Amino acid sequence: SHEAAYRETGMQAVSYTTGVPAMVGAMMFLTGKWVKPGVNNVEEFDPDPFLAELAKDGLPWNEEFNLNLEV
Repeated sequence: SHEAAYRETGMQAVSYTTGVPAMVGAMMFLTGKWVKPGVNNVEEFDPDPFLAELAKDGLPWNEEFNLNLEV
């Protein structure tokens, strides 16, 4: 929530949800977990270490299946 993010960081929630994934992506590259020769799209890398680190760094996530998405 915006309120929780602001209490924790003193910044707007959008800066938290923008900054943490960018930091985790950089960490994946710098620690060698995301290394391939050439130019690659983020979707070409293994998402599992990224998602695990993302959750540890304050942006937990979950999947839901077979939902009715009609409004």
